[in-house]
Amino acid sequence: MLIVLWISISLMLLSAILPGKNGSKRIIGAIGWGIFSIHWLQQPLHYIAIEDYVNVALTVAMSIFCMLIAHTMYVEHTRKYTSMKRHIDITYMATNAIAIGSVFYFPFAEIPSLKEWLIGTVTNNIMWTLSALDISAHRTGNMITYNGHTVEIILGCTAIESIALFMGLIASVNAPIKKLLAAFVVSVPVIYILNIIRDVFVVVAYGEMWFGPNSFEIAHHMIAKAGSGVALFVIAYMVMRILPEILELIDGLWDMTTEQMHNLKKKVLGNN
Repeated sequence: MLIVLWISISLMLLSAILPGKNGSKRIIGAIGWGIFSIHWLQQPLHYIAIEDYVNVALTVAMSIFCMLIAHTMYVEHTRKYTSMKRHIDITYMATNAIAIGSVFYFPFAEIPSLKEWLIGTVTNNIMWTLSALDISAHRTGNMITYNGHTVEIILGCTAIESIALFMGLIASVNAPIKKLLAAFVVSVPVIYILNIIRDVFVVVAYGEMWFGPNSFEIAHHMIAKAGSGVALFVIAYMVMRILPEILELIDGLWDMTTEQMHNLKKKVLGNN
């Protein structure tokens, strides 16, 4: 249910914008993370139905992770302490990152008019690039046909997930505006441009049948995905060089998660 998603995002946003000294900040964030875990716990049934067991595991893991964050923020609220990694407030920064990233992603994922606008914009950019390369393709809605082979541009072809992720991470860092802008410039515009190049590659590779009868699968599922993975790794490295606080956040979340899991194991199995 979308109401669960929007309530969780709203609570995390409220937690993010409340002053640090506000006594309700942590408990509001904890409730937001708890409801967010319910949202992710609703997803496995869909993926089980289509036999996508990788996403089943990922959504269950995300739900558990959200529960751990919610529990940590609740403990922080009741015991009046903060999970810190050097000078980084881990749960506060994570809440900001998820809240801001969600604002950039879920409206496009869940509101049809925004989704259509984004897909249409990306499709326009793909067609412009093909035209600049003197490649004669035809467009019908969000379908691009080249040499009789048609590719449908969907939300996953827009890179909005990666863009929202980096927007959330960058905006969550308390750093000088110059550093934030530098991190933005080396990530968001670069991701968008590389994504257009990726989409153009898939259209042309499929239309020209570069890799035989399975050209689409090889171009999209193998080459494009591998290229995207390498590009995101390089971009993430550049962003973390500019904003090392993000690496500290990741390290802090890992430490917090492993500690929570260790404590849970001790409670279930005892000290032996």
